[in-house]
Amino acid sequence: MNKPYSRRQFLGTMGMAAGAAIAQPALASALKAPAGSVAIGMCPEYDRRVTDTLTTMFDQLGGLQKLVSGKTVAIKLNMTGPASDKLDKMPNQMTHWVHPQVIGSLITLLGQAGTTRIRLLESAPVGTKPLEEFMLSAGWRPQAFARAAKHVEFENTNFLGSGKTYARFMVPGGGLMYAGYDLNHSYRDTDVFVSLAKLKEHRTAGVTLSMKNCFGITPCTIYSDQAPEDEPSIVPVGYRGPMHSGSRLPPKSAPQPVAESKDPGFRVPRITADLVAARPIHLAVIDGIYTMTGGELPNQERNWIHKPVHPGLLIAGMNCVSTDAVAMATMGFDPMADRGHAPFETCDNTLRLAEHLGVGSRDLTRIEVVGTPISKARYRFPTLTQLTT
Repeated sequence: MNKPYSRRQFLGTMGMAAGAAIAQPALASALKAPAGSVAIGMCPEYDRRVTDTLTTMFDQLGGLQKLVSGKTVAIKLNMTGPASDKLDKMPNQMTHWVHPQVIGSLITLLGQAGTTRIRLLESAPVGTKPLEEFMLSAGWRPQAFARAAKHVEFENTNFLGSGKTYARFMVPGGGLMYAGYDLNHSYRDTDVFVSLAKLKEHRTAGVTLSMKNCFGITPCTIYSDQAPEDEPSIVPVGYRGPMHSGSRLPPKSAPQPVAESKDPGFRVPRITADLVAARPIHLAVIDGIYTMTGGELPNQERNWIHKPVHPGLLIAGMNCVSTDAVAMATMGFDPMADRGHAPFETCDNTLRLAEHLGVGSRDLTRIEVVGTPISKARYRFPTLTQLTT
Protein backbone atom coordinates (compact mmCIF):
# COMPACT_ATOMS: atom_id res chain seq x y z
CA MET A 1 0.00 0.00 0.00
CA ASN A 2 1.28 3.45 -0.92
CA LYS A 3 2.25 5.60 2.03
CA PRO A 4 0.26 8.86 2.11
CA TYR A 5 2.20 12.13 1.77
CA SER A 6 2.14 14.79 4.46
CA ARG A 7 1.67 18.37 3.27
CA ARG A 8 5.35 19.09 3.98
CA GLN A 9 6.47 16.03 1.97
CA PHE A 10 4.19 17.03 -0.88
CA LEU A 11 5.59 20.56 -0.97
CA GLY A 12 9.11 19.21 -0.78
CA THR A 13 8.44 16.94 -3.74
CA MET A 14 6.95 19.85 -5.66
CA GLY A 15 10.00 21.93 -4.82
CA MET A 16 12.32 19.25 -6.22
CA ALA A 17 10.13 18.97 -9.29
CA ALA A 18 10.20 22.70 -9.86
CA GLY A 19 13.96 22.75 -9.40
CA ALA A 20 14.41 19.86 -11.80
CA ALA A 21 12.26 21.59 -14.42
CA ILE A 22 14.27 24.78 -14.23
CA ALA A 23 17.51 22.80 -14.27
CA GLN A 24 16.72 21.73 -17.84
CA PRO A 25 17.80 24.00 -20.72
CA ALA A 26 14.17 25.03 -21.32
CA LEU A 27 15.14 25.99 -24.87
CA ALA A 28 11.56 26.11 -26.13
CA SER A 29 10.55 28.56 -23.41
CA ALA A 30 13.60 30.72 -24.08
CA LEU A 31 12.87 30.90 -27.80
CA LYS A 32 9.25 31.88 -27.16
CA ALA A 33 10.20 34.62 -24.71
CA PRO A 34 9.96 38.07 -26.36
CA ALA A 35 13.10 40.16 -26.81
CA GLY A 36 12.52 43.88 -26.48
CA SER A 37 14.67 46.82 -27.54
CA VAL A 38 16.65 48.50 -24.77
CA ALA A 39 17.96 52.07 -24.72
CA ILE A 40 21.14 53.19 -22.95
CA GLY A 41 21.81 56.86 -22.32
CA MET A 42 24.90 58.43 -20.79
CA CYS A 43 24.00 61.07 -18.21
CA PRO A 44 26.75 62.42 -15.91
CA GLU A 45 24.68 64.24 -13.27
CA TYR A 46 21.20 64.60 -11.77
CA ASP A 47 20.13 67.79 -13.51
CA ARG A 48 18.19 68.91 -16.57
CA ARG A 49 20.15 66.41 -18.62
CA VAL A 50 18.15 63.59 -17.02
CA THR A 51 14.97 64.78 -18.76
CA ASP A 52 16.80 65.33 -22.03
CA THR A 53 18.45 61.90 -21.90
CA LEU A 54 15.21 60.09 -21.05
CA THR A 55 13.40 61.96 -23.83
CA THR A 56 15.91 60.70 -26.37
CA MET A 57 15.82 57.18 -24.97
CA PHE A 58 12.01 56.95 -25.05
CA ASP A 59 12.01 58.28 -28.63
CA GLN A 60 14.51 55.56 -29.55
CA LEU A 61 12.10 53.00 -28.06
CA GLY A 62 9.20 54.27 -30.16
CA GLY A 63 7.80 56.93 -27.84
CA LEU A 64 5.72 56.93 -24.66
CA GLN A 65 2.45 58.21 -26.08
CA LYS A 66 1.20 54.96 -27.55
CA LEU A 67 1.95 53.23 -24.25
CA VAL A 68 0.46 55.71 -21.76
CA SER A 69 -1.85 58.21 -23.50
CA GLY A 70 -5.25 58.33 -21.77
CA LYS A 71 -4.17 55.74 -19.20
CA THR A 72 -3.39 55.35 -15.50
CA VAL A 73 0.29 54.67 -14.84
CA ALA A 74 1.67 53.11 -11.63
CA ILE A 75 5.37 53.59 -10.85
CA LYS A 76 7.05 51.26 -8.35
CA LEU A 77 9.93 53.24 -6.86
CA ASN A 78 13.05 51.83 -5.26
CA MET A 79 13.38 53.36 -1.78
CA THR A 80 14.66 50.27 0.03
CA GLY A 81 15.14 50.48 3.79
CA PRO A 82 14.70 53.32 6.29
CA ALA A 83 15.64 56.87 5.42
CA SER A 84 18.26 56.80 8.19
CA ASP A 85 20.24 53.97 6.55
CA LYS A 86 23.11 55.79 4.81
CA LEU A 87 26.50 55.04 3.30
CA ASP A 88 29.18 57.44 4.53
CA LYS A 89 26.46 59.99 5.42
CA MET A 90 25.61 60.36 1.73
CA PRO A 91 22.00 61.03 0.62
CA ASN A 92 20.23 57.74 -0.03
CA GLN A 93 19.48 58.70 -3.62
CA MET A 94 23.21 58.90 -4.36
CA THR A 95 23.81 55.30 -3.31
CA HIS A 96 20.83 52.93 -3.14
CA TRP A 97 17.56 54.81 -3.84
CA VAL A 98 16.32 56.11 -7.17
CA HIS A 99 17.02 59.82 -7.38
CA PRO A 100 14.21 62.42 -7.13
CA GLN A 101 15.44 64.00 -10.37
CA VAL A 102 14.82 60.75 -12.25
CA ILE A 103 11.39 60.37 -10.63
CA GLY A 104 10.42 63.95 -11.46
CA SER A 105 11.69 63.73 -15.03
CA LEU A 106 9.79 60.49 -15.62
CA ILE A 107 6.57 61.99 -14.22
CA THR A 108 6.98 65.05 -16.44
CA LEU A 109 7.50 62.98 -19.58
CA LEU A 110 4.58 60.68 -18.76
CA GLY A 111 2.37 63.72 -18.27
CA GLN A 112 3.48 65.19 -21.58
CA ALA A 113 2.68 61.85 -23.24
CA GLY A 114 -0.96 62.14 -22.11
CA THR A 115 -1.37 60.07 -18.95
CA THR A 116 -4.59 60.72 -17.07
CA ARG A 117 -3.27 59.62 -13.65
CA ILE A 118 0.10 58.69 -12.17
CA ARG A 119 0.52 56.76 -8.93
CA LEU A 120 3.86 56.62 -7.12
CA LEU A 121 4.09 53.37 -5.16
CA GLU A 122 6.45 51.95 -2.54
CA SER A 123 6.15 49.68 0.47
CA ALA A 124 7.35 52.29 2.94
CA PRO A 125 8.66 51.01 6.30
CA VAL A 126 6.59 53.52 8.29
CA GLY A 127 3.55 51.50 9.31
CA THR A 128 0.40 52.92 7.76
CA LYS A 129 1.76 56.44 7.32
CA PRO A 130 1.42 57.93 3.82
CA LEU A 131 4.25 57.53 1.33
CA GLU A 132 4.60 61.32 1.26
CA GLU A 133 5.64 61.30 4.93
CA PHE A 134 8.33 58.74 4.21
CA MET A 135 9.64 60.96 1.42
CA LEU A 136 9.64 63.99 3.71
CA SER A 137 11.65 62.07 6.30
CA ALA A 138 14.34 61.63 3.65
CA GLY A 139 14.41 65.35 2.87
CA TRP A 140 12.49 64.95 -0.37
CA ARG A 141 9.74 67.28 -1.56
CA PRO A 142 6.77 65.16 -2.68
CA GLN A 143 4.89 68.32 -3.64
CA ALA A 144 7.39 68.74 -6.48
CA PHE A 145 6.36 65.34 -7.85
CA ALA A 146 2.69 66.32 -7.53
CA ARG A 147 3.33 69.43 -9.63
CA ALA A 148 5.27 67.61 -12.35
CA ALA A 149 2.06 66.34 -14.03
CA LYS A 150 -1.70 66.33 -13.55
CA HIS A 151 -3.29 63.90 -11.08
CA VAL A 152 -0.19 62.52 -9.35
CA GLU A 153 -1.05 60.29 -6.38
CA PHE A 154 0.97 58.45 -3.72
CA GLU A 155 0.35 55.13 -2.02
CA ASN A 156 2.19 53.17 0.64
CA THR A 157 1.61 49.65 -0.65
CA ASN A 158 2.96 47.84 2.41
CA PHE A 159 -0.63 47.27 3.59
CA LEU A 160 -4.23 47.51 2.35
CA GLY A 161 -3.93 51.28 1.92
CA SER A 162 -6.90 53.00 0.35
CA GLY A 163 -8.28 49.75 -1.05
CA LYS A 164 -11.00 47.61 0.49
CA THR A 165 -9.47 44.27 -0.45
CA TYR A 166 -6.14 42.96 -1.66
CA ALA A 167 -5.71 42.26 -5.36
CA ARG A 168 -4.83 38.67 -6.17
CA PHE A 169 -2.31 37.92 -8.91
CA MET A 170 -2.01 34.25 -9.87
CA VAL A 171 1.20 33.16 -11.57
CA PRO A 172 0.70 31.78 -15.11
CA GLY A 173 1.58 28.10 -15.18
CA GLY A 174 1.15 27.67 -11.44
CA GLY A 175 4.20 29.52 -10.10
CA LEU A 176 7.77 28.61 -9.20
CA MET A 177 7.57 29.47 -5.49
CA TYR A 178 3.97 30.53 -4.76
CA ALA A 179 0.79 29.91 -6.72
CA GLY A 180 -0.05 33.61 -6.53
CA TYR A 181 0.40 36.80 -4.52
CA ASP A 182 -1.97 39.17 -2.74
CA LEU A 183 -0.98 42.80 -3.32
CA ASN A 184 -2.19 46.35 -2.71
CA HIS A 185 -5.00 47.38 -5.08
CA SER A 186 -2.79 49.93 -6.87
CA TYR A 187 -0.94 47.16 -8.68
CA ARG A 188 -4.25 46.06 -10.19
CA ASP A 189 -5.96 49.41 -10.67
CA THR A 190 -3.62 50.63 -13.36
CA ASP A 191 -3.26 50.34 -17.12
CA VAL A 192 0.51 50.63 -17.27
CA PHE A 193 3.02 49.40 -14.69
CA VAL A 194 6.49 50.95 -14.50
CA SER A 195 9.42 49.64 -12.46
CA LEU A 196 11.83 52.49 -11.64
CA ALA A 197 14.91 50.79 -10.21
CA LYS A 198 18.50 51.46 -9.18
CA LEU A 199 21.51 49.78 -10.80
CA LYS A 200 22.73 47.62 -7.91
CA GLU A 201 24.15 44.32 -6.81
CA HIS A 202 22.26 42.12 -4.37
CA ARG A 203 23.68 39.82 -1.70
CA THR A 204 20.95 37.18 -2.24
CA ALA A 205 19.84 37.60 -5.86
CA GLY A 206 23.12 38.69 -7.47
CA VAL A 207 21.67 41.89 -8.92
CA THR A 208 18.65 44.03 -8.17
CA LEU A 209 17.30 45.79 -11.23
CA SER A 210 13.81 46.32 -12.66
CA MET A 211 12.58 42.81 -11.80
CA LYS A 212 14.01 42.47 -8.30
CA ASN A 213 12.56 45.95 -7.55
CA CYS A 214 9.17 44.22 -7.64
CA PHE A 215 10.05 41.94 -4.73
CA GLY A 216 9.06 44.98 -2.65
CA ILE A 217 5.49 45.07 -3.93
CA THR A 218 4.61 42.27 -1.48
CA PRO A 219 2.96 43.78 1.64
CA CYS A 220 4.36 43.02 5.08
CA THR A 221 0.83 42.57 6.38
CA ILE A 222 0.94 39.22 4.57
CA TYR A 223 4.55 38.27 3.88
CA SER A 224 6.42 39.36 7.02
CA ASP A 225 7.80 37.32 9.89
CA GLN A 226 5.03 38.69 12.11
CA ALA A 227 2.03 38.20 9.83
CA PRO A 228 -0.94 36.31 11.40
CA GLU A 229 -1.68 32.70 10.51
CA ASP A 230 -5.16 33.18 9.09
CA GLU A 231 -5.69 36.71 7.77
CA PRO A 232 -3.46 39.70 6.93
CA SER A 233 -2.59 42.04 9.76
CA ILE A 234 -4.13 45.52 9.78
CA VAL A 235 -0.80 47.28 10.30
CA PRO A 236 2.40 46.10 8.60
CA VAL A 237 4.92 44.81 11.12
CA GLY A 238 8.19 42.95 10.78
CA TYR A 239 10.17 42.25 7.63
CA ARG A 240 10.02 39.90 4.63
CA GLY A 241 12.33 37.38 6.25
CA PRO A 242 10.08 34.38 5.47
CA MET A 243 10.21 35.28 1.79
CA HIS A 244 13.96 34.73 1.98
CA SER A 245 14.16 31.85 4.44
CA GLY A 246 10.87 29.97 4.15
CA SER A 247 10.61 30.10 7.94
CA ARG A 248 6.83 30.40 7.89
CA LEU A 249 3.87 30.38 5.53
CA PRO A 250 1.82 33.45 4.62
CA PRO A 251 -1.68 33.67 6.16
CA LYS A 252 -4.08 30.94 5.02
CA SER A 253 -6.13 33.56 3.18
CA ALA A 254 -3.25 34.05 0.69
CA PRO A 255 -2.06 31.70 -2.06
CA GLN A 256 0.33 29.12 -0.65
CA PRO A 257 3.74 27.77 -1.76
CA VAL A 258 4.07 25.28 -4.59
CA ALA A 259 7.72 24.55 -3.73
CA GLU A 260 9.65 24.22 -0.51
CA SER A 261 13.20 25.33 0.15
CA LYS A 262 15.04 27.11 2.94
CA ASP A 263 17.69 28.42 0.56
CA PRO A 264 17.34 32.19 -0.07
CA GLY A 265 19.28 31.77 -3.29
CA PHE A 266 16.54 29.41 -4.50
CA ARG A 267 13.57 31.32 -3.10
CA VAL A 268 14.24 34.99 -3.86
CA PRO A 269 14.91 34.58 -7.60
CA ARG A 270 11.80 32.40 -7.99
CA ILE A 271 9.56 34.81 -6.09
CA THR A 272 10.85 37.65 -8.25
CA ALA A 273 10.23 35.73 -11.47
CA ASP A 274 6.75 34.78 -10.23
CA LEU A 275 5.89 38.39 -9.48
CA VAL A 276 6.90 39.83 -12.85
CA ALA A 277 5.03 37.02 -14.61
CA ALA A 278 1.88 37.65 -12.54
CA ARG A 279 2.13 41.47 -12.51
CA PRO A 280 3.84 42.30 -15.84
CA ILE A 281 6.10 45.34 -16.17
CA HIS A 282 5.31 47.52 -19.18
CA LEU A 283 8.23 49.91 -18.84
CA ALA A 284 11.52 49.38 -16.98
CA VAL A 285 13.73 52.35 -16.14
CA ILE A 286 17.04 51.91 -14.28
CA ASP A 287 18.91 54.76 -12.60
CA GLY A 288 22.64 54.11 -12.86
CA ILE A 289 23.94 57.65 -12.71
CA TYR A 290 25.21 57.26 -9.15
CA THR A 291 24.89 54.03 -7.15
CA MET A 292 27.03 51.74 -4.97
CA THR A 293 28.68 48.34 -4.93
CA GLY A 294 28.08 45.60 -2.42
CA GLY A 295 24.34 45.07 -2.24
CA GLU A 296 20.94 46.70 -2.13
CA LEU A 297 21.43 48.42 1.24
CA PRO A 298 24.50 50.08 2.79
CA ASN A 299 26.32 48.39 5.65
CA GLN A 300 24.34 45.16 5.27
CA GLU A 301 27.27 42.86 5.77
CA ARG A 302 30.28 43.77 7.92
CA ASN A 303 32.70 41.99 5.61
CA TRP A 304 31.24 43.36 2.37
CA ILE A 305 32.75 46.38 0.64
CA HIS A 306 30.06 48.99 0.06
CA LYS A 307 31.44 51.76 -2.12
CA PRO A 308 29.76 54.69 -3.91
CA VAL A 309 30.30 54.58 -7.68
CA HIS A 310 29.43 56.79 -10.65
CA PRO A 311 28.55 54.80 -13.81
CA GLY A 312 26.76 57.85 -15.28
CA LEU A 313 24.07 56.02 -17.24
CA LEU A 314 20.34 55.43 -17.59
CA ILE A 315 18.76 52.29 -19.05
CA ALA A 316 15.17 51.78 -20.25
CA GLY A 317 13.14 49.18 -22.08
CA MET A 318 9.65 47.77 -22.45
CA ASN A 319 10.65 44.21 -21.61
CA CYS A 320 11.97 43.84 -18.09
CA VAL A 321 14.08 40.72 -18.71
CA SER A 322 15.79 42.21 -21.76
CA THR A 323 16.30 45.51 -19.91
CA ASP A 324 17.88 43.77 -16.94
CA ALA A 325 20.06 41.69 -19.27
CA VAL A 326 21.49 44.84 -20.87
CA ALA A 327 21.88 46.45 -17.43
CA MET A 328 23.84 43.40 -16.25
CA ALA A 329 26.09 43.65 -19.29
CA THR A 330 26.85 47.31 -18.51
CA MET A 331 27.87 46.14 -15.01
CA GLY A 332 30.34 43.70 -16.55
CA PHE A 333 28.23 40.61 -15.84
CA ASP A 334 26.92 37.90 -18.17
CA PRO A 335 23.10 37.64 -18.12
CA MET A 336 23.43 34.02 -19.33
CA ALA A 337 25.48 33.01 -16.26
CA ASP A 338 24.23 30.15 -14.12
CA ARG A 339 24.50 29.59 -10.37
CA GLY A 340 28.09 29.52 -9.21
CA HIS A 341 29.22 32.20 -11.66
CA ALA A 342 29.27 35.95 -11.03
CA PRO A 343 27.06 37.62 -10.04
CA PHE A 344 25.05 34.50 -9.16
CA GLU A 345 27.72 32.84 -7.02
CA THR A 346 25.22 31.77 -4.35
CA CYS A 347 21.85 31.96 -6.12
CA ASP A 348 19.90 31.02 -9.21
CA ASN A 349 19.66 33.43 -12.12
CA THR A 350 16.41 35.41 -11.87
CA LEU A 351 16.59 36.33 -15.56
CA ARG A 352 16.75 32.68 -16.53
CA LEU A 353 13.73 31.85 -14.39
CA ALA A 354 11.70 34.74 -15.83
CA GLU A 355 12.74 33.71 -19.33
CA HIS A 356 11.54 30.17 -18.53
CA LEU A 357 8.14 31.67 -17.62
CA GLY A 358 8.04 33.41 -21.00
CA VAL A 359 8.41 36.95 -19.63
CA GLY A 360 11.30 37.95 -21.85
CA SER A 361 14.67 37.07 -23.33
CA ARG A 362 18.05 37.60 -21.62
CA ASP A 363 19.97 36.65 -24.77
CA LEU A 364 21.94 39.74 -25.84
CA THR A 365 22.15 38.41 -29.41
CA ARG A 366 18.35 38.76 -29.64
CA ILE A 367 18.10 42.18 -27.97
CA GLU A 368 18.41 45.41 -29.96
CA VAL A 369 20.40 47.97 -27.99
CA VAL A 370 19.76 51.57 -29.09
CA GLY A 371 21.60 54.71 -28.05
CA THR A 372 24.97 54.17 -26.40
CA PRO A 373 26.54 50.75 -27.11
CA ILE A 374 27.12 48.45 -24.15
CA SER A 375 30.86 48.57 -24.77
CA LYS A 376 30.93 52.35 -24.24
CA ALA A 377 28.54 52.32 -21.27
CA ARG A 378 30.21 49.48 -19.36
CA TYR A 379 31.17 50.17 -15.74
CA ARG A 380 32.46 46.96 -14.19
CA PHE A 381 31.12 46.06 -10.76
CA PRO A 382 33.12 43.78 -8.45
CA THR A 383 32.25 40.11 -8.11
CA LEU A 384 31.12 38.58 -4.81
CA THR A 385 34.62 37.36 -4.03
CA GLN A 386 36.00 40.82 -4.71
CA LEU A 387 33.40 42.36 -2.38
CA THR A 388 34.38 40.36 0.68
CA THR A 389 37.23 41.36 2.95
